Amino acid sequence: MKFEQKRVCIYPKDVQRITGKSYRYSRLLLIDIKKHLNKQDHQFISVDEFCQYTGLKFEEVNPLIIG
Repeated sequence: MKFEQKRVCIYPKDVQRITGKSYRYSRLLLIDIKKHLNKQDHQFISVDEFCQYTGLKFEEVNPLIIG
């Protein structure tokens, strides 16, 4: 089965939808991922990086990303 990726980067609203946690938690999680990956504030987190950090499978996360 082929999955069509809608976007490359992930936003707090996506993380909120995936985890079921609050928007604030989602924002802080993305900040933690940026620190872990040594990214600067203006850089984005990719869906693949999010999946690697959280241990979730891309196939489970991708359908929950809108857009």
